[in-house]
Amino acid sequence: MHRLVLQGIGKRYGRLRALQGVEAQVESGEVLVVAGRNGSGKSTLLRIIAGLTRPSSGTVLLYENGRILPPEERRCRIGLVAVDVALYGELSAWENLAFLARVRGRPLSPMEAQQLLASVGLAGREDDLVSTYSSGMRQRLKYACALLHQPPVLLLDEPSANLDAAGAQMVERILAQQRERGLVVLATNDPREVAWGDRVIRLGEESL
Repeated sequence: MHRLVLQGIGKRYGRLRALQGVEAQVESGEVLVVAGRNGSGKSTLLRIIAGLTRPSSGTVLLYENGRILPPEERRCRIGLVAVDVALYGELSAWENLAFLARVRGRPLSPMEAQQLLASVGLAGREDDLVSTYSSGMRQRLKYACALLHQPPVLLLDEPSANLDAAGAQMVERILAQQRERGLVVLATNDPREVAWGDRVIRLGEESL
């Protein structure tokens, strides 16, 4: 059982205030949607949750079976799909996954990688260089990378970006599977994606 709690999250860049006093919580089996106008800090908030950006104020807490995880353990429980997630174009999809698995210190067999890539619609393209991929295929690979370690916390920034209708269906399937494994926080302005949420916060407005 996991519970993510955001307490008074704020972020400033010099005199620019990107976030102020963000409060939210989400538990296993739920999807939290972060909505708001462009430039309202949605991506910044996800990066703070992921541990990639330090907040200027406030605290991110992740509970696991009632225990608060320290930041280094929290980062290991998180998978992130975002525009600025790096992929290595000079490597194949399989090689990208193998490299990420080594970084995470876990084994990855070719069969496991093949199954994971097939689950995101990249069957038969495992050995192609990522530099030859379309933007939609790169987005699919980002999902494979984020799901590699079966994280209980999945963060999605504009989850359907660059995906066609079949890709959007893949995202919905992944959300359903993630509800069984843990929780989701997704940032979007797409009304269809907002409707996926059990809880919605609108940056700069009251939580719903």
